[in-house]
Amino acid sequence: MSADRAPRAFALWNLGFRPFYLLGSVFAASSILLWVGQYSGLLATAYLRGAAWHGHEMLFGYTLAIVAGFLLTAVGNWTGRPMPSGVPLMALAALWVAGRVLVLTPYATAAAIANVAFPLALAMGIGGPLVRSGNRRNYFFLALLFVLAAAELAFHLSHLDLLVWPEQASLQVGLDVVLFIMAVIGGRVIPMFTNNGIPGAGAIRHPVVEKSALAGVLVLVAVDLLPVPALVVAVLAFLLALAHGARLYLWRPWRTGRTPLVWVLHLAYGWIVAYLVLRGLAELGLVGPLFAVHALTVGAIGGLTIGMMVRTARGHTGRLLGADRFEVACFVLVALAAAIRVFAGMWLPGVYVATVVVSGICWSAAFALYAVRYWPVLSRARVDGKPG
Repeated sequence: MSADRAPRAFALWNLGFRPFYLLGSVFAASSILLWVGQYSGLLATAYLRGAAWHGHEMLFGYTLAIVAGFLLTAVGNWTGRPMPSGVPLMALAALWVAGRVLVLTPYATAAAIANVAFPLALAMGIGGPLVRSGNRRNYFFLALLFVLAAAELAFHLSHLDLLVWPEQASLQVGLDVVLFIMAVIGGRVIPMFTNNGIPGAGAIRHPVVEKSALAGVLVLVAVDLLPVPALVVAVLAFLLALAHGARLYLWRPWRTGRTPLVWVLHLAYGWIVAYLVLRGLAELGLVGPLFAVHALTVGAIGGLTIGMMVRTARGHTGRLLGADRFEVACFVLVALAAAIRVFAGMWLPGVYVATVVVSGICWSAAFALYAVRYWPVLSRARVDGKPG
């Protein structure tokens, strides 16, 4: 029996990426079925319902789970300090699961408490190592998690008619924060992975472009908190599209076609550019706002998360950094889900419902395939015998 196939100890609670990538992928695959059940009236929920549930759960459920898995792993690398594992990691995962269950029940207060507590608990989990190591460069992640907790709280208070604030505004701020996280992490890793994985790729980072792209997203967060005229938001979105498009161009995406672990990240980042263009057009009333939202959520968030979930799971379990036909199928299915949800839905309004269904099937299939494929990877000890 080869070393890679030999039985290994159960390791699901050794490091943060393990439970949260698994839970996130299972939830991503099953949530569409729950959404269809609510939409069709087969599943009755007592608290969050319909579009409110769908938007909330894809942002504060799936996306935040993958952010948690990434940060609970990456912060350990950045600081050299031990990260939550064992019982503390179980408790954090249980809190996330409680949030997913409680939003379907009549227990609105409990649901709000669990969901607001999760990003705060995550901040505590990564805050200790960051502070003890003096890793000031990454302190801003703590601030972003507090903003997400505030957006989560505002969402629940609005839904319970305790706050005069649109629920959608809370979701938009949450999406802006996730956009900033993707822009920061993408800027750090995509050019590095490109140059490491493709000899002579020549991906570069230009200081002016980098600062403009990141600062612009922060301005967008502020704009979405204020009553700013739609024309101003549209102009900002178009300028941001130029900045992020220039950023992507400097990373040389056309040289990545033979390296799936790299091209999936470039393609996903391209959806950020598409989102910003569509956001500007939506502010001008030229396209529906949901097309912009799904360019960001299905295309950018879906693509970057599935790409990083494969890469970091392989790297942190001692496996070679590559993508076989199963992983490539996951990448392609997410990309198809985004293209069908955004462009087919936009250009074929007569079959809009069908595009939503087909997109959902592609999305669910991608993450179901990941969950099945990576259950043994995430639940067993590293193949090289190292801790983690």
